[in-house]
Amino acid sequence: MNPPAPPTAPRPRAARPPRVASLLAAAGLLATALPLLSATQAAADPAAAPPAGYQPRKPSWHRCDAEQPAAYECATIKVPLDYRRPEGRRIDLAISRIKSRDPARRHGVLLMNPGGPGGSGLDLPLMADTSMPQEVRDRYDLIGFDPRGVGRSNPITCGLTEAEQNFDRAYRPETYPADVAWARTVADKCREKAGDVLPYVTTRNTARDLDSIRAALGERKLSYLGYSYGTYLGAVYTQMFPQRTDRFVLDSGVDPQRAWRGMFQVWATEAEPAFARWTRWTAQRDGEFHLGTTPQAVSRTFWDLVARADRDPIVLDGQKLSGDDIRTARGLFFYPATAAPLVSALKAAAEGKPLPPGPSAGELLKTLRPEPGRPSASAPAGPAEPAPDNGTAVFWSVVCGDTDAWPRDPERYRRDAAKDKQRYPLYGDMASGIKPCAFWQRPLEAATPMKARADVLTVQNEWDSQTPLVSGQGLHRSLKGSRMVLALGGEGHGVYLADPGSCANAPVNAYLATGRLPGADVTCRTEPGAARRGTGPEGPLPLPFPAVPQRF
Repeated sequence: MNPPAPPTAPRPRAARPPRVASLLAAAGLLATALPLLSATQAAADPAAAPPAGYQPRKPSWHRCDAEQPAAYECATIKVPLDYRRPEGRRIDLAISRIKSRDPARRHGVLLMNPGGPGGSGLDLPLMADTSMPQEVRDRYDLIGFDPRGVGRSNPITCGLTEAEQNFDRAYRPETYPADVAWARTVADKCREKAGDVLPYVTTRNTARDLDSIRAALGERKLSYLGYSYGTYLGAVYTQMFPQRTDRFVLDSGVDPQRAWRGMFQVWATEAEPAFARWTRWTAQRDGEFHLGTTPQAVSRTFWDLVARADRDPIVLDGQKLSGDDIRTARGLFFYPATAAPLVSALKAAAEGKPLPPGPSAGELLKTLRPEPGRPSASAPAGPAEPAPDNGTAVFWSVVCGDTDAWPRDPERYRRDAAKDKQRYPLYGDMASGIKPCAFWQRPLEAATPMKARADVLTVQNEWDSQTPLVSGQGLHRSLKGSRMVLALGGEGHGVYLADPGSCANAPVNAYLATGRLPGADVTCRTEPGAARRGTGPEGPLPLPFPAVPQRF
């Protein structure tokens, strides 16, 4: 997670689809080889039954944009805001596609989600079309969409300022009342601006939307590629609609048992081993970075810088950085080759010395304070852009509205933040501190239990900062029948299509092409992917992840 959640910039228009690797910096039908689902599994979630009187209409496709390939088509379908009342208010879902160019080999549709919550996925077909091996690409019509409330799908807003979108709030007794006021303000503003919609912007309703897209396309089953938060969305679909689940790839997994407060807290627990790994890596290269010859010395150098910056902010490239600012970059330490130059530059700045050779101070600062949210680089032209806080509004709507497990007592958050600041000093207080969910309206539905068998493929890098390894392993355990592909040594959030050199690509391609899961979990060794990905601390995220680096 990195610092404040900045506003989203207007979407530029691109004449050609970008390379996947450059975008990842800043997220079934026939199943002949899979076991048939039992009648018990098919009825795993009675609430998922299609509402009487609702049948989505067949999309009316049109070219998305004259500057985009003619094969890239867009459409809008109508879905119920509240699936319990299908005759009531309808909302728009913006969808896109690039059809298979080989009808004889076509298996079905592959729906894709980039993560978030709050990420736009309309342009995913463009990127997957140029990145997938041909034997996989020919099998599917590639389908993208903006989830409900996002982008071109009736976007919501809470009217939040840039400062109000930042949830990295260090625990200090003297400032905690202001943190409580911030959390209450965000919840109140969201309720005031979008209270009639927020209760329905949840993962379960988005899963119902996935099934509405399937029905509108005339498909019996749905195949799916989901990253980060998209893995949780896909997992929920497998439980609500097991009889319609075909080939599912869930990449960089969210642990359903940690949704959602636990996913904030896992950022803190797993930052500690990543930090320890960084100190070992950096100590071996003291001749280059001059941060210490032992892991203990490197750690001491870092924490001395944090303490110094708390007393007197360090000025780097004209920006003042406090110790709390530095700690918000906890995700940086999953990428030692990026973290070490930044800490070296901070040390030089603190000592009034020239910055070491290498990336400029401005480039290094972007790893601490990213530029305002990167929009989807090849999105189709359309109506006015959503409000700058659209992604943040959807984020809170989902993580607060999916579950009633959030504590409601501000004192509970205060105690947890104080305790976790000691246990996990890099990020513990920020992870466990109060969030707007403490004041959110009660969810309309309970969280989805993971009970139905799910013969799906999960994929994970060993060193993923946003959905750390323990989270991906939790997703795998929760989905009975799943297989896991683990890339040992892999760095970065997102694996398939994100890192062209990953050892995980071959088993994913084989599964998508044939529908056959590996006979057992697959563990392979890959080189850290930062150099291949070619960007900052998060590497290129898998496809167009949402603007705020802290999201799942």
